[in-house]
Amino acid sequence: MSTLDTLLWVVLPYIALAVFVVGHLWRYRYDRFGWTTRSSQVYESRLLRAGSPMFHLGILMVIGGHVVGLLIPRGWLEAIGVSEHAYHLVATWAGSIAAVLTLAGLAILVYRRRTVGPVFLATTRTDKLMYVVLGGTLLLGTIATVLFQVFGGGYDYRGSISPWIRGILTFRPDASLMAGVPGFFQAHVVAAMLLFALWPFTRLVHVFSAPLGYVVRPYIVYRTRDERIGSRAVRPGWERAERPGTTSGRH
Repeated sequence: MSTLDTLLWVVLPYIALAVFVVGHLWRYRYDRFGWTTRSSQVYESRLLRAGSPMFHLGILMVIGGHVVGLLIPRGWLEAIGVSEHAYHLVATWAGSIAAVLTLAGLAILVYRRRTVGPVFLATTRTDKLMYVVLGGTLLLGTIATVLFQVFGGGYDYRGSISPWIRGILTFRPDASLMAGVPGFFQAHVVAAMLLFALWPFTRLVHVFSAPLGYVVRPYIVYRTRDERIGSRAVRPGWERAERPGTTSGRH
């Protein structure tokens, strides 16, 4: 095992995880008002309505597929009756559909940010970097899936990448598991680690936001001054005083 292998498959994962965790804690502590998507819907909504649902649905499918394929051991799935052929079939075609949805939605959102003037002006350098890293990660994963799983003979990443990731999470890293992994899969993993390190400093933090406070917050009472809408008559008060010297209708 070379020094480069140790850096890529042992050191870099823990650096990315540390930045991911500490970065979110720091961001929540010191930039709570910036913990938002900085929505630009007020500037343009037609392209947003088309691209946003596609991207979010696709990325949820992608995350779900990665959780099942990488974090759940093969023996657990076989124990509940999921055969290798059934898993490969679902993972390949459902993953391809998820990739198409995600990339198409992301392309629409990037096109919107580049062509709609107010949205482009509201786009920061961090946003641009995030789109590049996110798009690169998704594209590399899609290429690897198409080349090896759809048109190729298939690559058993559950025998190499999956146990490597579980070893990282259980603090028993084994860099040798990544030695024979095809280049596109390796590039996809490295890009994903860079994305995790960048995550806390971008608008992606909104993934961990949930409006739970709305469930328990007290009601907000609105009162109107319009007597035509109110249910009670206006109470008598002081009459309006007129300036001295002005003409009044009273005699």
